[in-house]
Amino acid sequence: MEQKIADCAKLRAEKNLSIAFVESATAGWLCSEFALTEQSGQVLEGGITCYNADLKKSLLGVPHELIEKYTPESQEVTDELARRLGKLIPADIFVAVTGLTTPGGSETAEKPVGTMFVSALIKGHLFAKRYELKGKCEEIIKQTIIHVAALVVSHV
Repeated sequence: MEQKIADCAKLRAEKNLSIAFVESATAGWLCSEFALTEQSGQVLEGGITCYNADLKKSLLGVPHELIEKYTPESQEVTDELARRLGKLIPADIFVAVTGLTTPGGSETAEKPVGTMFVSALIKGHLFAKRYELKGKCEEIIKQTIIHVAALVVSHV
């Protein structure tokens, strides 16, 4: 995991691209991992953890209707988080993550625990991915972090 993140941070530093995160299911772990890289001071702007759906609305301005229609853990809400993050943190890349790491959220047969949504707004272009991961909460988060690094690298 560390190597994927280090490679992503190095590439962003080489291209002089800053990054910011808005996290729900990963609860700040993603931003923390990027903070541990050698290039963090050059590329990391910061992050916001909005685990509770009310913070998605009050802090980032995600419309209540969008959350009600699609659930807080959905691609549509994740996309909106990525789009709105720039109003709070200036950066070149905005990454948003929501999903289900444990039971008790909006899981269904079509969206089981382990479903994670990632949206990366890179230079005005939105790249979104849905992952269905297996394992315990920690394993799902670690896999998600690796996927985020790969997604950013593939579009930078």
